[in-house]
Amino acid sequence: MKKYKTIALSLLLGFSLAACSDFLEFEPYGLEGSTNFWKTEEDVEKALNAFHEFTYQEGVTGRGFMWFENCSDNMVTGRSQSEAQAIKDFQMTPENGRDQKDNWPWMYRIIARANDVLRNVPDMSISGSVKNRAIGQARFYRGFSYLWLAPWYGDNGVNGGIPIVTEKTPTAEIDQPRPTSVLANYDMIIEDMRAAADLLPYLSEMANEDYGRPHKAACWAFAARAALYASQFDAKYYDTVIEMCDKVMGMTGADKRGLYPDFARLWREENNFCEEYIFSLLGNAVEGPKFHGMSFENGGWGLYNTWGYFQPTLELYNAYEAGDERRDATILYPGDHIQFVGQDVTWAVGSWATSSTSGLTWRKFMSPWENADCIGKKVNSNMNNASNVLGTCLIRYADILLMKAEALIWKNGEGDSEAKSLLNQIRKRAGLPENSQATKVQLKNERRCELAFEFQPSRHLDLVRWHDAQEAYAKPLHGVKTTTNPDGSFNVQEVEIWPARTFNPNVNHVFPIPAKEVANSKNLKQNVY
Repeated sequence: MKKYKTIALSLLLGFSLAACSDFLEFEPYGLEGSTNFWKTEEDVEKALNAFHEFTYQEGVTGRGFMWFENCSDNMVTGRSQSEAQAIKDFQMTPENGRDQKDNWPWMYRIIARANDVLRNVPDMSISGSVKNRAIGQARFYRGFSYLWLAPWYGDNGVNGGIPIVTEKTPTAEIDQPRPTSVLANYDMIIEDMRAAADLLPYLSEMANEDYGRPHKAACWAFAARAALYASQFDAKYYDTVIEMCDKVMGMTGADKRGLYPDFARLWREENNFCEEYIFSLLGNAVEGPKFHGMSFENGGWGLYNTWGYFQPTLELYNAYEAGDERRDATILYPGDHIQFVGQDVTWAVGSWATSSTSGLTWRKFMSPWENADCIGKKVNSNMNNASNVLGTCLIRYADILLMKAEALIWKNGEGDSEAKSLLNQIRKRAGLPENSQATKVQLKNERRCELAFEFQPSRHLDLVRWHDAQEAYAKPLHGVKTTTNPDGSFNVQEVEIWPARTFNPNVNHVFPIPAKEVANSKNLKQNVY
């Protein structure tokens, strides 16, 4: 693909546009004031750029909801942290201080900004193309923000969905009660994404400096994800999953999506916008998401301050079939080599001993840290920031194939011929025989191995919606302990690293809403916990 410039992440530092900049603080609409803003196309551009401010918030695109994903059987915390342990053991309280709590106010801030655009832009005297783009992006980011939150906090039972606020909600009524079902949220997300797709361009129609902004395929892809999550409550949504995936798969010409041939090299800066790209959050060596730098060896042996959180389990490592090229592209096992800040690291051996509680770590997103001169060029020189040039993938073409295959299997039954073909495309790229029988067990494992440790989607949410979490979490988790001998050889021993846990599917399928958000509201009901 053509060269690109990332969106300027610092455009609106300190610029507060939002209509109700923090939903639960109930600030009035239009902080800039309708008489001072919403006059020119430049005002509209400022409003659209404001949607991206969340991308460099550590509690949102650093650890954030990874504290919840850490509940899965794919990983353990990696470091001793009592509040993280409470989350993983399903003993979390609303007062938990981990930065997962930042996501609720930030997403409602983005929702408020989207609603501000939708309240004001339709009546502006500006070009039709700018107006359509603005309305389309606002619908996208509103649906996107609800989808960011709803799966973690909403259900179709005793708790209900999360509060719905639109451009039509009067200021005095912003403190909305929760809908009775999260399906109301998923319906709204799908509706917003459909409307956004009608207004937004194809990726091929966008200027390269706009890469990273939403486009048609991203709208359809996130609509498919919303429908997939809704399908756990009502199977009719599988039809929407298939419909939305078909829209992405049916694109032609410059917009045709496909699997990048080499899974290991997919995770490199030059492939941020390859044929597999659908939507990512962008950064650089100055600012951006911190996710990629949080998981490698704590302190990085003094070379770079990676954070050591969320380390892979032996259960995940062993989930890969023999010959699956994704395993070694995803996980470092003792004795494996990786280039890190110009050094040839032999993982967990000798002077490269690890403090990881699992004895393993992730390779998948470490390409920005390869070269000796990477600091300040590819990764942030502020080692407490860890922003970097690799896009933080939220959804890609492989996920489209997996979502459609799942919908076909759950709708038509195991052995569906099209589902076999879709899964075999995934397997072929992984270097595996194209022999999938499209069973539910096979679909679940392909999804686990293909998408492991990506910022979205979530293995934990998958286990919950498949009703597999209770059984999976009743088993202890394992890692390895490496001992280096005086002659340089080393021994690897399997060890238990996390005990079996109790998961109550009637309670632990959602997490407590941050206490501050409930305290600031008269109508927001806390989840049962």
